[in-house]
Amino acid sequence: MNLKNSPVTQHQFQGHLFSLKRDDLLHGHFNGNKARKFASVLDEPLPGVTRLIGWGSAQANSLTSLAALARIKGLKLTYYVAHKPHWLDDRPMGNYRTALELGAEVLSIADIVGSDAPHPEQYIQTVHGSDPACYIIPEGGRFQAARVGIEQLAKEILSWSRFEKGNNIKVALPSGTGTTALYLSQELKPKGIEVLTCPCVGGKDYLLSQFQELGEYENYPTILELEDKHHFGKLYREDYLIWLSLLQHTDIEFDLLYDPMMWRCLTPWLATNPDTTLMYVHQGGLLGNETMLSRYHRKFGD
Repeated sequence: MNLKNSPVTQHQFQGHLFSLKRDDLLHGHFNGNKARKFASVLDEPLPGVTRLIGWGSAQANSLTSLAALARIKGLKLTYYVAHKPHWLDDRPMGNYRTALELGAEVLSIADIVGSDAPHPEQYIQTVHGSDPACYIIPEGGRFQAARVGIEQLAKEILSWSRFEKGNNIKVALPSGTGTTALYLSQELKPKGIEVLTCPCVGGKDYLLSQFQELGEYENYPTILELEDKHHFGKLYREDYLIWLSLLQHTDIEFDLLYDPMMWRCLTPWLATNPDTTLMYVHQGGLLGNETMLSRYHRKFGD
């Protein structure tokens, strides 16, 4: 597998030209920022390891990526969730369905332990932490090993930037844990390229704390925020409309959970920074749109 050198395409949206780094095209199941974060695990021999262990949401993009990674490596994936709705097994969809098709084992800690179940990370460390046959990957790929694949992404962006000499280049992408934005900024900022991001899961303070937990204290990305609080996973009409407008203007589908907030932050920022040469990094994760669109349809209708 050659998980690098994704193409760059040119587009226009709301009067602004931008380049799009098509990391959604890296691989059918193993793409976007998760493919970059897990690249080092893909290349690592892992002698004696027979099982990958992960945790997060039953519809997380990382679930599909980990399932694909385990399949490629010939390993078993055991993925823990705090709670799994029982209807999901009767009607699997999105990332959950695809992960099952790839052979993943998805376990609910609430079903195993009961109502007093610990946090998945704590449970995993207790049960699997000392098992040499298990390789544990933190939720969302927030670990220092992610730097390897993101450094490769930075090299590709720098190679592209050689054709944009003299321009005011900015690179934009949304953040969950902020791992990709952080490591990308640490590579690009010293080269004169600013990285813009927004905190999709929590606020600015949360994102800064995530950077510091990785042991990093310099060359942070610039954090853009909406005026009103944005709750992760909540459905916003404005998010859907900007996602739909992007699809109509670019003929490219974006992630419906993270990308709309970034574009809502970018739009007013670009209006006050018209001299910007923008590269947007596609986040992949389109399997999650199946469940997101179903939720939007139930809430807002046609």
